Amino acid sequence: MDSRRERKKQQTRRLISEVALELFISQGYEQTTVAQIAAAADVATKTFFNYFPSKEDVLLSDKGHYGSEIPVKVIAERHKDESIPDLLARAYEASIGTYLADGPGLDDPDKVGAYRELVMSVPALQAKALQRAHQVQREVATALLAAYPDKLDPVSAAAIVGAVAGAAQAASLEVLARGEGDEKMWEAMRRAINIALYGLENG
Repeated sequence: MDSRRERKKQQTRRLISEVALELFISQGYEQTTVAQIAAAADVATKTFFNYFPSKEDVLLSDKGHYGSEIPVKVIAERHKDESIPDLLARAYEASIGTYLADGPGLDDPDKVGAYRELVMSVPALQAKALQRAHQVQREVATALLAAYPDKLDPVSAAAIVGAVAGAAQAASLEVLARGEGDEKMWEAMRRAINIALYGLENG
């Protein structure tokens, strides 16, 4: 019963997200209201807020590269004698893999592009994405510090996580600015993570 209920919840959550994106594309982000999204998804406005605290959150869920659940889990279950760079590389690779398997849920490349354009151009979404990124970095740094209390302090843990996250973001934005495709973007992010962790000669 719980499993079926959870699947239903995930289906509703995804439906609301997909409907919202379609409305944002067709009539603009600012022009779209929560009530319109709820009506298009055939749910009550109250139901919308059961899944998403705000309109900004509908495109920036806790999954994929916006969430800390996957990297924190990998760090908590680290291998014995695993180095900090190796563990972080594995944690971020797991995050990328999760996003590719269960990201925005879009099969249409045009919608993927529109999704990115919205997140990168709408001030409210930019602010939310930045806030979420900082929150994720803090949570990952806290987990890393707990895993290596004898090797890290709060500043060094925050620094290495920030370096990795910043490198991946800068690389992805560069690829997007050049108009290259998804494959190149993920390749660039992985390369950037390796450079941040192991140095330029290993990138």
